[in-house]
Amino acid sequence: MSTPNKDIEKVEVRVKWDPSAHGEAANDLDIIAATYVAREPYGSPAYLVHFDSRSPDGTITLNRDSRTGQGFGFDEVMTIELNRLADTYTRVVVGVAIQQRDGHKTFGDIANTAVEILEGYTKLVENDFSGVLWATAAVVGEFVRDGSGPWVFRPSVRGFDGAPDAFAAVMGSRSAEA
Repeated sequence: MSTPNKDIEKVEVRVKWDPSAHGEAANDLDIIAATYVAREPYGSPAYLVHFDSRSPDGTITLNRDSRTGQGFGFDEVMTIELNRLADTYTRVVVGVAIQQRDGHKTFGDIANTAVEILEGYTKLVENDFSGVLWATAAVVGEFVRDGSGPWVFRPSVRGFDGAPDAFAAVMGSRSAEA
């Protein structure tokens, strides 16, 4: 049966933040996307995409990566082509993690943070992390579908306190919810 509802096909995730003060360790935020298969929608991710990586099939790519937040506009940008993902993938969770290599930093420690998820010119979500100032990482939304059906977006900012590796391992699990 056909439906007049349009599917979410291609989205862009954008993150921005201010650089650290002179002499302080750099503020480094990273977008992370985790894909999940139908048989384990809340288990371990099938694969992760973050800095220095891309999806095996080229459907999720990090177009811009910043380690400092310097520059104009959005510092990190990731493209997710949901319409090209194989039917075996039924869930994509998107998060943002703060690198912790130079000491413990939270969203409350970094000025002017913002995340947007857009489909074309339509903003699906816009958030400044003010609800999770205590967190070192946060899930910002997820895309889900039943089998080969249409993708649906679920906005949700859920904070996490821990290292980026630990966050990436559990960001799509039910236990990662704050």
